[in-house]
Amino acid sequence: MTHSVVQALRAQMTLPVICSPMFIVSNPNMVIEQCKSGLIGSFPALNARPASLLDEWLAHITNTLDEERKQHPDRKIAPFAVNQIIHTSNDRLEHDMQTCEKYRVPIIITSLRAPTDVAHAVHGWGGLVFHDVTTIRHAEKALEAGVDGLILVAAGAGGHAGTLSPFALVSEVRKFYDGPIILSGSITSGDAILAAQAMGADFAYIGTRFIASQEANADPRYKQMIVDTTAKDILYTPFFTGIPGNYLTPSITASGLDPQNLNVEEKSSTNFGSTRVKAWKDVWGAGQGVGTIDSIDPVATIAQRMQQEYDAARQRLAGDSR
Repeated sequence: MTHSVVQALRAQMTLPVICSPMFIVSNPNMVIEQCKSGLIGSFPALNARPASLLDEWLAHITNTLDEERKQHPDRKIAPFAVNQIIHTSNDRLEHDMQTCEKYRVPIIITSLRAPTDVAHAVHGWGGLVFHDVTTIRHAEKALEAGVDGLILVAAGAGGHAGTLSPFALVSEVRKFYDGPIILSGSITSGDAILAAQAMGADFAYIGTRFIASQEANADPRYKQMIVDTTAKDILYTPFFTGIPGNYLTPSITASGLDPQNLNVEEKSSTNFGSTRVKAWKDVWGAGQGVGTIDSIDPVATIAQRMQQEYDAARQRLAGDSR
């Protein structure tokens, strides 16, 4: 069943795509270009360092998009989202939420723990809360907390990802939930966006494709590695953060580690050279869809290509149905 939230968001979008918030990589310029292209752009609040910088980022994004809407009233310019980590280790959460409230951020994407208090606060200023889940139990707990939509992080997604097939995860969630579903997991093209909708999702959640964009705050070697690798170069391991995630094997090797011999038990007592190897900074996350990414392009070009692929896929299906 199509939810009113989905209809309201889609009216502002060119494609049913939410660009996932990526640690270090996502930044205001990338978010703005994503939104101007009709995709929901997002970034982790923790990317703004120090914490005071978050106010500047939100002011810049809000003012720029407002001005774009005034200058181009007929153009679809999507809203943006901010990712908040719901965990005791995030000592910025209260500060960052107050700053988000100041700017009435349209969408808050929450990760890790069920966001009961956060959902209440966001609803107070008229915003929406979408929560990352990898299992059915996580989905149930998020709904109990009052979220407005579920981000299903299926097998093959970049960074911290689940192990369930998107076919299994979407269909099981749809048995008890008819609200907005955002699907993540190796989605890099317009064809895959349409496939996500055919499975029962309302939006595709795309991250890795935008690492290889000109606007991304990523090491040039990282961007090129996205272009040069394929699915066989992705390793799923809890070694770097304690939570299983997908990483680029060449970046692990470049950090002086053997991807085939990562001992989680020994990690806590091991230093690699003079500094510890860090996830995201030294070892780079990516999804299994890297094999379909062949170039580093502006966000606008990526969005335009996805639109063409999406339209072509719909036409193929329409032709097959006759």
